Amino acid sequence: MSQFIKRENFIPYNLPDITQAEIDEVVDTLRSGWIAKGPRTLKFEKEFAEYLGAKHAIAVNSCTAALHVSLLTQNIGPGDEVITTPMTFASTASTILHCGAKPVFADIDYRTGCIDPEEIAKKITPHTKAIVPVHYSGQVCDLDRIYELADEHNLYVSEDAAHALWSRYKGRLIGNKLRGAASYSFYATKNLATGDGGMLVTDRDDIAERARILVGQGMSHNAWNRYAKGGSWKYDIVEPGYKYNMFDIQAALGLVQLSRMEEMQTRRLAIAARYQEEFGKIDAVEPPFVPEFTTHCWHLYVLRIVPELLTIDRDQFIVELNERNVGTSVHFIPTHTMTAYQKLGWKEGDFPMAEKHFNRIISLPLYPTMTDEQVQYVIDAVRDIVEKYHK
Repeated sequence: MSQFIKRENFIPYNLPDITQAEIDEVVDTLRSGWIAKGPRTLKFEKEFAEYLGAKHAIAVNSCTAALHVSLLTQNIGPGDEVITTPMTFASTASTILHCGAKPVFADIDYRTGCIDPEEIAKKITPHTKAIVPVHYSGQVCDLDRIYELADEHNLYVSEDAAHALWSRYKGRLIGNKLRGAASYSFYATKNLATGDGGMLVTDRDDIAERARILVGQGMSHNAWNRYAKGGSWKYDIVEPGYKYNMFDIQAALGLVQLSRMEEMQTRRLAIAARYQEEFGKIDAVEPPFVPEFTTHCWHLYVLRIVPELLTIDRDQFIVELNERNVGTSVHFIPTHTMTAYQKLGWKEGDFPMAEKHFNRIISLPLYPTMTDEQVQYVIDAVRDIVEKYHK
């Protein structure tokens, strides 16, 4: 039996890793007088593309914007169907609806939490135009099989890589050698954080050209610098677009965070390795399964409880962690169980693997500024709860 001693201070579920370098770059940006989209945004696009080995990167104000624009570049709209997973944040599906298309959910592979390619195959119809696979928690989807289906049925693939910066598929960074596009998130909890923001990445010139117009209100090229010396006040609206662009204050954070990626990832990997080792010794919890084809970036550490071995459920387990001063989250509440989507005809029970996964998962603290003491405390807290409530 463990001798658990409750710590006085709360361990937050997540904290961004912001150093003096990020603060200095933001201050320099403010002093520059250019705080909207400008030179830092363009530099961030260039360096992000180079980091991934991609041809194009278009900076936007959120991953949601990137997902939306990715589909719009393919003229996806009314009458079209787009297959995605219910185990994701609602924006993945809502952007399909924003295009006027119909989201079609395919259940997950229970081992990984990612969309199951064989379930995708079952959902393809003559109306299917695209697949939006979600690299869940930093775990990578089975891309070879997904692209095999896409090639067979002439489907566009728009990868939701909100969780997958630094993740690899068979040694290749997600975003490298894309046939379609990938969308990234820089929300405050992400591995690279700019407060909010995102990036659309592609190797295709046609996607990049259309996306750059759409994210900037449909303005003609280079309209962003029309107020600079030598810039022209003349511009054209090529098509009705969106106010989706990133601005230089966000990009300032992004540039420094990108330069620190390997440093931050090294710490994430160390924490995840410690969790994997210790939780693998506890029979009433399941550490994440990582397939051989995946290099996990550990955006999230999603622990599953084994309710058959406990006298409490997942919700009570979270309460117990909170009482022990450990912050948590749950990723995700399946989209098809949300009110807005149930109004569209889905109901609980439609995707049993996603629902089984949801009812067991807890996202534990994992971020670079966690101390070894905090990591060990989280492990001890989980062990203490299991020992107290084990059948």
